[in-house]
Amino acid sequence: MSSSMLEEDEVAVAIAAKPKSLDGESISLSMDSGLPISACGMIDIALQYSLSDRKLQITIIEAKELPSKDRGGASIIQVRAVMLPAKRKRYKTKVQHINAPRFAETFKISQVSPEDLRRMGLRLRLYGIGQVRDRLIGETTVRFDELNLIREPQLTVTLQLEPRTNVNRGDNYELSGMKEYVDSSSVATLTHGGSLPEILLALAYNQMTGRLSVEVVKGSHFRNLALPKPPDTFVKLVLLNSSCQEMAQSKTTVRRSQPNPVFKETFYFQIALFQLSEVSLMVSVYCSKTIKKKEMLGWISLGQNSSSEADEQHWVEMKEAKGSTVSRWHTLIES
Repeated sequence: MSSSMLEEDEVAVAIAAKPKSLDGESISLSMDSGLPISACGMIDIALQYSLSDRKLQITIIEAKELPSKDRGGASIIQVRAVMLPAKRKRYKTKVQHINAPRFAETFKISQVSPEDLRRMGLRLRLYGIGQVRDRLIGETTVRFDELNLIREPQLTVTLQLEPRTNVNRGDNYELSGMKEYVDSSSVATLTHGGSLPEILLALAYNQMTGRLSVEVVKGSHFRNLALPKPPDTFVKLVLLNSSCQEMAQSKTTVRRSQPNPVFKETFYFQIALFQLSEVSLMVSVYCSKTIKKKEMLGWISLGQNSSSEADEQHWVEMKEAKGSTVSRWHTLIES
């Protein structure tokens, strides 16, 4: 199964229900969030852990009891998986029709020690696949320390999907449930309140006018370890052609002493439609130490030379949105 980085705009929160071992024994999960569950469907998965090989195998079996289109469902669906808390390993299934939503797809993770396994979790998102853009139908998460895969190395689990309308309400739940996964040396981020510097960008492209709109919305966890206080930061945008030659550049105003600065500044670049797949947009965050001295805190690249699959996905979604704005968080590559 091929893996794919997928952008996520917010952290999923949901409830895992009715896990069972292969012998049918029910296992209770202490994941009482108090959140209401709407009829959004369920996903069956199988988990297998080999202590000797230190390998974890996850099979997405099938989706069931899915809502119809008039209740927010979709004809074509896909499951996308993210390993928590680091969110570095991401996978997606092949698309299936809602009338036969059986995936039976497996992905494997190697070099997983028992200690690592207890700190890990899995998030699943069910998407409806559309012609212009995909739509999130429901989400769920499961913590492996609740399942005790060391004692029960083979399990089948039924996960209850929660509709997107309830996701934001559960952010505190996932933080309280997963925060012990991250120690002081971890680079993991569970939300935009995690430890990695991130930037929220809104992209739109008008095919009629050939105008690319880039809004630098806000940043999260901007920091300079050499300074005792939050840094003064600004964002620089550089548009490059296929030969990496500069075509245009812009930059925001400086935000002073703010670890989570709000910019909300929009910039426009003129790009012909045939050039849209050939250009790259470099987004760099700088710490302004003095008038003449600056230091880069981190960067990302979108477009032809995207710095990650998630960054590339944002560019693809923008091109398919036909003028609509697409907003995504991006994790900065720290300098």
